[in-house]
Amino acid sequence: MRQTTMIKPAEVVRQWYIVDATGKTLGRLSTQIATVLRGKNKPTYTPNVDCGDYVIVINADKVQISGDQDAKKFYFSHSQYPNGLRVRSTKEMREKYTVEWVEKSIKGMLPHTKLGDVMRTHLFVYTGSEHPHQAQKPVELMIKD
Repeated sequence: MRQTTMIKPAEVVRQWYIVDATGKTLGRLSTQIATVLRGKNKPTYTPNVDCGDYVIVINADKVQISGDQDAKKFYFSHSQYPNGLRVRSTKEMREKYTVEWVEKSIKGMLPHTKLGDVMRTHLFVYTGSEHPHQAQKPVELMIKD
C-alpha cells in the first residue's frame, strides 16, 4: 500500500529559477510560471502548503501575445467610487505597465486565497536583463513553446 506524503512547511526546500521572457507568448509563459510558484512541478506537492519556488522573470518588455489582442482585449478595474472605472487596452498595458501586465497574468492563474497571496510574493518581474538576485544563484527554467 502506498502512502501519500504530506510535506510540512518547515520541510519545504525552495529553489530560485530565472526565466528569460524574450519572444515567449504571455499565456504559455504564465501557466508554466504559475505551476512552479505553486510547487506542482515537485513530487512533494501538498495543496495546503506553500511548497513552490521563487521565480525571476527578465526581459518582460519583450513578451509577445498571439492574435489581435492589442486592439480587442481590455483590462478593467474599479476604485469603488462613482465614475471610478478604469479601462486600459492591452497595447497600453504592454507599453506603459509591462511589469504589472505580466504579474496580473500570472496572478490570475494562482489561487485567490491567503495561500495564493504568499505565492505571489515569490515572483519577481523585471523589464531589462538585470536583476538584484545574483546572490541566490538562480537556475534557468526552460519554458516550452
